Amino acid sequence: MAERRPRPVPSPKRHGWRRTIPAKAASAAGNGNAGIPEATPASPSPAPADAASVVQAALYRDGVRVATPSSLADTFRELREQREGMAWIGLARPTEAELLSLAAEFDLHELAVEDAMEAHQRPKLERYGETLFVVLRAARYLDASEEVDFGELHVFVGPDFVITVRHGAAPDLTAVRRRMEESPELLKLGPEAVLYAILDAVVDGYAPVVAGVQNDIDEIETEVFGGDPEVSRRIYELSREMVEFQRATRPLVAMLHSLMAGFAKYGTDEELQRYLRDVADHVTHTSERVDGFRQALTDILTVNSTLVTQQQNAEMRALAEAGFEQNEEIKKISSWAAILFAPTLVGTIYGMNFDEMPELHWAFGYPFAIGLMAVVCVSLYFIFKRRDWL
Repeated sequence: MAERRPRPVPSPKRHGWRRTIPAKAASAAGNGNAGIPEATPASPSPAPADAASVVQAALYRDGVRVATPSSLADTFRELREQREGMAWIGLARPTEAELLSLAAEFDLHELAVEDAMEAHQRPKLERYGETLFVVLRAARYLDASEEVDFGELHVFVGPDFVITVRHGAAPDLTAVRRRMEESPELLKLGPEAVLYAILDAVVDGYAPVVAGVQNDIDEIETEVFGGDPEVSRRIYELSREMVEFQRATRPLVAMLHSLMAGFAKYGTDEELQRYLRDVADHVTHTSERVDGFRQALTDILTVNSTLVTQQQNAEMRALAEAGFEQNEEIKKISSWAAILFAPTLVGTIYGMNFDEMPELHWAFGYPFAIGLMAVVCVSLYFIFKRRDWL
């Protein structure tokens, strides 16, 4: 990281990209940048910059807060007067005019400013001259809904300033600022120490998420073996969250190693080096846990699919067995119905009482009819018995 040095008075230079700023945005940006010419003339009596998005802005000298400006314009003015101080400006979902104002005052690169205007950036670390631009993905676990909520944080780190642009509820930078102000010896190390504290807060915020996800996986395993029909949906939703979590943690490992590779070049304090190495260790551990979660969810989904298939096969087998038993019963009923139908048919024919019927007045007619019924019934019985219908 760059060595701290007194902040010079802004020069009247301007970049080509600033000339494309709309007149309204340029006027708003010029409110906090007296002495910096823009594409359109500033009004004679500029209004103070809109501080609605400014969470907190403060100036520090030797690790101690010396001023708390109420607007960006006051922050710029007091920083120029302090010369040897450090500005720490926190913004939450700032307007385009506020970011353009910061870009003009601190000479931020146009590509970094464009990234900071919109969320949904991948975690990365880029250097533009003496300014570092860092994108971080913070996470928090919501107990009520059992979901992982992701936020995005953009950090500009210069020789004498730190600017944070937060998109989302996480992380809580107020706690980071309080921690640093309670450790003036650490804050005295400058913007690099603030960047360390922010990285440490983001990484520490992953621990409750890891614990919450581990608890969810334990519950899912119980639901899988308990046959809960809704568990597949929960596995899928948690798998998607783990993909997002992996996208937040995996690039951070490479970012910190890249940061550590520049320790010697940029003269980073040795104590700060140790702190950053500790953060890198925690990130590596978290990234490995997230990889393990993804693999565990994949295995659980496979087991759940197997159990569901087995359950479906058991249900189909039960249906087949029930159908087989039903068919056997139908066979028995049909066989007895056929056996009983034979004497009914003979009796019906001989019971018509027509005068010209053969054997009607035969002396052996009745025994013959009874014998015929018996022979037919017995024959049908043995036929159905041989076919296992009875």
